Amino acid sequence: MEERGDSLGKFDGVLLATDYDETLYGAAQGVTPENRAAISYFITEGGFFTVSTGRSLRNFAIQMERESIPVNAPIILSNGANIYDFSTKTMLCERLMRDEVRENIAQVCAYYPRLGFEAYCREEVYVHNPNTITERHLTRAGLEGILLPIAEMPIPWTKAILQHEEHSYLLEVQNCIRLHWPEHYEVIFSNPYLLELTAKGSHKGTAVLWLAKYLGVLRKHIYCIGNGQNDIPMLDVSAEPFAPANCTPAIRERGATILTSCDESCIARLIETLDRRYSGHVTV
Repeated sequence: MEERGDSLGKFDGVLLATDYDETLYGAAQGVTPENRAAISYFITEGGFFTVSTGRSLRNFAIQMERESIPVNAPIILSNGANIYDFSTKTMLCERLMRDEVRENIAQVCAYYPRLGFEAYCREEVYVHNPNTITERHLTRAGLEGILLPIAEMPIPWTKAILQHEEHSYLLEVQNCIRLHWPEHYEVIFSNPYLLELTAKGSHKGTAVLWLAKYLGVLRKHIYCIGNGQNDIPMLDVSAEPFAPANCTPAIRERGATILTSCDESCIARLIETLDRRYSGHVTV
C-alpha cells in the first residue's frame, strides 16, 4: 500500500459512474447547476466521472451536445453493450447480439402481438408494431424509427427494446426470453414499460469493470449510482452502491445508500459523501 503524493487531487484514481435518466438527468429534463458544480470539483480533484446509460450512441450524442455533460472518461452506452470515448470519437468496446436474435424476437412478438419493438443497428433505430410507449420513448430520445417487419431489419443489433404499457405483460415476455434463451441474452427493465435486450454478459456491471481496468482504477475506488433495475449490475460492483430517492423498490431492497432525488442534485450529495471519505490522502 502506497500513499498518494500531495500534488495529486484527493479523487485521483476514483471512478464515479452515474445512470443518466432519472439520476443525473432529472424529471425536468436537465442537469442541475449544483450537480454541474460538484462534478467539476470532482474532476478538478483528479476523479474520473462518466455516465452509464441505456441510451444508444446516436441518442446520447444528442444529449452530450444539448446538455454539455461534464465527463472526462469514456461513456457506457446501451446498458453496457458499448463504451465510447467522445473525446477521441472512438468506440472502445462493442458487444453485439448474435444474428439469431432477429428470429428469436420475431417469435416472441408473434406470441405477444401487443408488443412494441425497437432494434438498434449501426445507429439506426428500426421499429415494429409501435405503440404509445414506443412513440413516447422515441420522442424523448429525439430519434425517428424506421418501420420494418422484424425479418427485414438489418443485423447485427447492439440492443433491442420491447415495450408495452402493462408491466405485467412485459414480465411475461421477460420470463419467456429467459426460459428459452438463458445463455444468449440479458433482458432487464430500464423502467416498467421498457424491457431491454443485450448480448449475454453485456450489462452496466461488466462495462464499469472494463472501464475501471482501462483507466487503471482499483475495484475499491469504484462508485456507482442509479435508480432502475438495469442499474443493479453496476451497483453490485460499486464499493458502495448509491441511489436517488426516486429509485425503484428493487434498488432499496439491495441495500443501496439512498440520497436525495434526481431533481434535488443527488450527484452533488454523492460527491459530498466522497469528499468526506477521501478527505485525507487516497491510498492505492
